[in-house]
Amino acid sequence: MAYKINAADCTGCGACEAECPSRAIRMKGDVYAINPDKCTECAGKFDSPQCVGACPSDCISKL
Repeated sequence: MAYKINAADCTGCGACEAECPSRAIRMKGDVYAINPDKCTECAGKFDSPQCVGACPSDCISKL
């Protein structure tokens, strides 16, 4: 299961994109979006999803 960025709360800062080891996060319009086909939830690389910890707006949650 992948994560999702709540577009209404996303500030477009880019912190999540920089932390994503799967390169699953890209700018879509004025906010960022996570490609669920690429998102691995950082399994096998980290104990928790890096994007969630990097997001200052706390707008990333599990689908």
